[in-house]
Amino acid sequence: MNKIVNFFSINKKGVSVSIEEQRKLWFKEFLKAFFVLIAVYASMYLIRNNLKAGQPLLKQELGFTTSELGYIGFGFSITYAIGKTLLGYFIDGKNAKRIMSILLVMSATMVFVIGILLLSGRKPTGAILILWGLSGFFQAPGGPSSYSTITRWTPSKKRGRYLGIWNMSHNIGGGLAGMLALWGANTFFHGKVAGMFIVPAIVAAIVGIAVLFIGKDEPEELGWNSAEEIFDEVIVETNPELETMTKFEIFRKYVLRNPWIWVLCVSNVFVYIVRIGIDNWAPLYVTEQLHFAMGDAVNTIFYFEMGALVGSFTWGFISDLLNGRRAIVAVFCLILTSFAVLGYRYATSVTMVNVSLFILGVLIFGPQLLIGISLVGFAPKRSIAVANGLSGTFGYLFGDSTAKVILAKIADPKSSGVNIAGINLHGWNDVFIVFYVALFMGVILLSFVAYAEEMKIRAAKKKEGKCECEVLAA
Repeated sequence: MNKIVNFFSINKKGVSVSIEEQRKLWFKEFLKAFFVLIAVYASMYLIRNNLKAGQPLLKQELGFTTSELGYIGFGFSITYAIGKTLLGYFIDGKNAKRIMSILLVMSATMVFVIGILLLSGRKPTGAILILWGLSGFFQAPGGPSSYSTITRWTPSKKRGRYLGIWNMSHNIGGGLAGMLALWGANTFFHGKVAGMFIVPAIVAAIVGIAVLFIGKDEPEELGWNSAEEIFDEVIVETNPELETMTKFEIFRKYVLRNPWIWVLCVSNVFVYIVRIGIDNWAPLYVTEQLHFAMGDAVNTIFYFEMGALVGSFTWGFISDLLNGRRAIVAVFCLILTSFAVLGYRYATSVTMVNVSLFILGVLIFGPQLLIGISLVGFAPKRSIAVANGLSGTFGYLFGDSTAKVILAKIADPKSSGVNIAGINLHGWNDVFIVFYVALFMGVILLSFVAYAEEMKIRAAKKKEGKCECEVLAA
């Protein structure tokens, strides 16, 4: 038992390397951990988006209904949301990178078993729902773990760009998922849908095992100083009491009682409504409203994801150039998103839709990324995983469910719509009204956060100036 505990512990060493040598070696050592995070998180999407790709074959071969597939997908969202906070709490203070790799293997095992069940030619809906839900639970802390490790390795002035690059990994994994799944099915299983689960699961498990011992979770494991000390970055607040507090005491005081974390959590809900609402329903919207061909409808996902790929890197880098002003950049993105939604709403051609979706991907992934980075600035390092997980839990439980369930009822011509405060919302036009309400609320909430960030940045500059004066005086 002790060996298992030690395996997942952060084994800090006393400082034994000079600062000059640490600065020379920092990028090389950081890249090892960074590579692991990108490889593992991209692999998680290989065994997540394969269900989307396999849905047509699941219906054709085994007779799954659209509703059954919807329940399976929603089961993943629920366990994923819960796991973000529960497992995030467990991970804080432990080797997040190593735990993330093990959880990838566990998730891959669930998906592999689903593939084996499908080989029987039966339709085990209940078993797949449970296994797919467990897979979602194991994948849940992928984002919080990555935020925790990257934050431990980077100073605040470089954090946005690296988190932005890492965030691209899920676009890469998501984009490759369908191709890998279909190739695996056609190459090894004569086109059977079971191969779309078995092959990606094997690839993901190999990745999880291969990277398990690559890199360190933080510089202190190498006998180095912290990232802030390595880069001579002024720390605005140091709180000695954190070293004597238990994990739950830190969670209660610095997360649950932190108003800025709650504001960011609620902001994340509104961002998810727009992001998932566009991403999930774009193919159906252009098919029903604009009468696009099936090929053009499917391509809408590609253009949105490619925009997201660009946005993930761009906005994190820009927020670094603005000295860590994450929230104000997110507000700027949301305001521009409101105009891009107009282009999407009133587009009349395939080109106009695809350009609008590309721009929407670029813009909406700004706040999606920056809310997480902003949250890091309001939480102690020992609670980053659970704080980020709490934000993800809100996003999936309320934002994702609203986008998938409520918007579906509003858009469905066969339903009676949804009544909110005595107002009946029904039809695609009202879906866009929901988008605009979400954008407006997101702008308001993140504006408050932007003010709080500005106060922190000015306090840091004031302290930095004071330190420089003390050095000159000495």
